[in-house]
Amino acid sequence: VAAMLSVREASVEDLLQMQQTNLWCLPENYNLKYYLYHILSWPQLLYVAEDHKGKVVGYVLAKMEEDDEPPHGHITSLSVLRTHRKCGLATKLMTSSHDRMVESFDAA
Repeated sequence: VAAMLSVREASVEDLLQMQQTNLWCLPENYNLKYYLYHILSWPQLLYVAEDHKGKVVGYVLAKMEEDDEPPHGHITSLSVLRTHRKCGLATKLMTSSHDRMVESFDAA
């Protein structure tokens, strides 16, 4: 299964599927405006995991803290569908977002 999954930067077109994944998996849910705020503010920090058919099966929603020195960010939400857990997707999503925090914002 893991070979047929990929992680990539999220786009605005992914937001509804990201929200759906959140609704299925987590008790704390966000309205679509919140996802939009994140992707407009920190587009390089949002990632999705998708299956071979292009269905979003996981995501990471992250942001940078304003005016903090040294710069640092945090993960707002991370979710992987139960059917796709134990494949390392959460780790890949976290690592992708963290690496971009360092690369784009010189985060500690």
